[in-house]
Amino acid sequence: MTGDRDLLQRTSERARARYPSLAGKRVIVTGGGSGIGAALVEAFAGQKAHVAFVDIRGDDGEALAERLGAGDGPAPLFRTLDLTDVDALRRTFAEMEAALGGVDVLINNAANDDRHAVADVTPAYWDERMAVNLRHQFFAAQAVAPAMARAGGGAILNFGSISWHLALADLVLYQTAKAAIEGLTRGLARDLGRQGIRVNTIVPGNVQTPRQEKWYTPEGEAEIVAAQCLDGRIQPDDVAALVLFLASDDARMCTGHDYFIDAGWR
Repeated sequence: MTGDRDLLQRTSERARARYPSLAGKRVIVTGGGSGIGAALVEAFAGQKAHVAFVDIRGDDGEALAERLGAGDGPAPLFRTLDLTDVDALRRTFAEMEAALGGVDVLINNAANDDRHAVADVTPAYWDERMAVNLRHQFFAAQAVAPAMARAGGGAILNFGSISWHLALADLVLYQTAKAAIEGLTRGLARDLGRQGIRVNTIVPGNVQTPRQEKWYTPEGEAEIVAAQCLDGRIQPDDVAALVLFLASDDARMCTGHDYFIDAGWR
C-alpha cells in the first residue's frame, strides 16, 4: 500500500496539468524572486506564458530570470522594485506592460510576515506594514486594469494568508492587512467584473519555504502537520498549481472568492 502511495505521489509530481489558454498570456508576478513567488514565475514560464516579475531583492530575481531564460520558453523579464514606492510601481508596471504588449494576469504575491508585539507598534510601523502587505496590491491592480479591459478581460490573484483565520500570535499587523485583502478582492471583483476581469484571493497555509523555516522549529512544524487534515508539508509548487488553474480560462466563472491551499489546517 505504501508503495502505491509513493508511486501516486511521484506520478503526480511528473504529470502537472497543462493549460493551453495560458500559453502566450502576459503575466506579472510581484515578489517573484524567491519562495512561493519564484515557484509561480517558473510555473507560468513552464506554461509558455510571457512572464515579467518584480522583487525588492535584485540578486534573487536576476538569478531566477537567468536560469529560466536558458530554457525553451520565453525568457522572463525581471525588474528590481520596492512596491511601497507607488510612483516607482506605476513606472515599472507601465514599462513591463509595454514590453509584454499588454497584461492578462496579475499575481499580487509580495508580502512580509515579520513578527511584532502589540506594545512595540508605532504609527510609523503601522503605515509601513500596511504599505508592505496591503497598499501595493490595490495600486498594482489599478495599474493593470486598463490593459486587461482593452484585451477583453483578465485575472488578478491577490495573496491572503491563513494566519488571521487561525489568529496566530505576534502577527497582528500582518493579519490586519491580510484580512483586508479578502475585502479588497470582493470590491475589485464587483467593480471590474463587467470588464471581464476576474479577481480572487489565494489563501496559503504554512508553505515550506526557507523563510518559513526561519520561524518554525522541527517541533513547531510537526504541530502544524498534526493540525492539518492531510499529512505532509505544503510546497510552493502546490500553491502554483492552484494559481495556474485560477489564472486559466478553465476558471472563467470564478471570481470574488477565497481559495484555500492549506491541507485543512485548523
